Amino acid sequence: MSWKERIKRWLDHEGLDDETRQSLNVLKEDEKLAEDAFYQDLVFGTGGMRGEIGPGTNRMNVYTVRKASQGIADYIKHNGVQAMARGIVIAYDSRRMSPEFAEEAARTFAANGIHTYLYSSTRTTPQLSFSVRYLNAFMGIVITASHNPPEYNGYKVYAEDGAQLNLEDADRVIDYVSRVEDELAIVNEGFDESLLVRIDEKLDEAYLANVLTVQEHDARPISAVFTPLHGASGATVKRLLDHAGYDQITYVTEQMEPNGEFPTVSSPNPEEAEAFELAEEYGRKSEADLLIAIDPDGDRVGIAVWSGRHYELLSGNQTGAILIEYLMSQKQIKDTLPANGRIFKTIVTSEFGRVVAESYGIGCEDVLTGFKFIGEKLRHNDADPQFEFLFGYEESYGYLIKDFARDKDAVQATLLLVEAASFYKKQGKNLYDILIELYNRFGWYRESLVSVTKKGIEGAREITALLEDLRKQPVQALAGIAVVSIEDYETQNRSFVDLGTNEKIELPQSNVIKYFLEDGSWVCVRPSGTEPKVKYYFGITAATQQESDEKLELLKKSFLEEVNSR
Repeated sequence: MSWKERIKRWLDHEGLDDETRQSLNVLKEDEKLAEDAFYQDLVFGTGGMRGEIGPGTNRMNVYTVRKASQGIADYIKHNGVQAMARGIVIAYDSRRMSPEFAEEAARTFAANGIHTYLYSSTRTTPQLSFSVRYLNAFMGIVITASHNPPEYNGYKVYAEDGAQLNLEDADRVIDYVSRVEDELAIVNEGFDESLLVRIDEKLDEAYLANVLTVQEHDARPISAVFTPLHGASGATVKRLLDHAGYDQITYVTEQMEPNGEFPTVSSPNPEEAEAFELAEEYGRKSEADLLIAIDPDGDRVGIAVWSGRHYELLSGNQTGAILIEYLMSQKQIKDTLPANGRIFKTIVTSEFGRVVAESYGIGCEDVLTGFKFIGEKLRHNDADPQFEFLFGYEESYGYLIKDFARDKDAVQATLLLVEAASFYKKQGKNLYDILIELYNRFGWYRESLVSVTKKGIEGAREITALLEDLRKQPVQALAGIAVVSIEDYETQNRSFVDLGTNEKIELPQSNVIKYFLEDGSWVCVRPSGTEPKVKYYFGITAATQQESDEKLELLKKSFLEEVNSR
């Protein structure tokens, strides 16, 4: 069916709501926008779906939310009456239409006879993960688009262990969603109201009680500034830090209330310095040691540390290494460091954390990009215990300290970061001092990410063509340094260029290519799983800060010239 036929089908549908009908009559006057809104169904992938809000089969709206929910409902029903009785938990963040989408999803599940738990106001993604486990539900959903611009929203799906669906289960769910042919025909009215249960305070208390267990020490004095960037975490974090005894925390008043327009930030992304502008104003007034910002759905956290002259925004890799150092050192002091302890990181995350962990005799294992792969490792360990989980993280500011939640948890990480900052302050140091100490001990590990946005049909084609070309014509050298091995996660093959040999990669398939250079540098290429982008990751190590800066810029320049010339 062509996009024109799709838009006609919507306009001809008697049950189409008036607001959508009016929007479509305007939209069809712009063929380019109309085609993009209807040329395909909004992709429901391994993590769910995400897209711009608006009318169309390729947009987030009540009809596409109903379709996804109906497909998942069919999957749950296929798993039997016990799965239906255990039910599904739904949470949502502060974005546009999040409450409405959550309500539509909940009503669709209840209309299918599935026990449905729905939070009645905003909650974080990690609390949703925890709630699935706490309630012994069969699945979970959170309505969020993380740090995307205000015009986006999304729909993330969780399995019974509280982790995002693994690839095998995701394929099954995707199949059920794809079988739902008519998103306009789904009716979610007239159900048994007892199937839809509103949840709130009891689970808040249970979640916070678990978060408090990540502490290694009681509170010490520390001055910090916190902002949830208009997201879902504000009330939760304030309640947590108050309970833990941190009474010198300043909260960015203008950003504490949930607001999907994100009116005081250019981007609600704690990876970006702009997200800290108001927090820095507060920090300079209060002479705060630490600034903390959490993204809208509460799963990623960024920090900025007073360096003596200005606030230094730390990368996800740097913060991860500091958290590993703090956790491992404190457990070693208390003699609670387990012999079978394990840390997990993704393939695009720095080797910095690995060398810190290994200095304490703790193994660090790589997984594919995406926290669901860390969740999958934990699920396997539940069934057949092989290790004690100590920490999991990814370079994009996601950390998990304890696995009562099975997704990255900025609330846990915030509590531990405040604790670490207070611990080191008593020694006359701050977290930036600790970072420099780690660099001096282990080498200057530096990383960078370049994201190239390629929207629409043509953009998707360009990304696909680039990866195909890199496979057909592999990169031979960068900045005059030879490539010694190539990992292709699509073919699950690791080729040693210098030796002329190959071996199998024991990880799931993924459209990712990673190059390793003779000097230990690396470059990784992958399409984003949630945004219309191709991402280039770079990692180097050097003996000094100046050398690391120069080396990193040279590697980036060389690789970008390589791909842009193709």
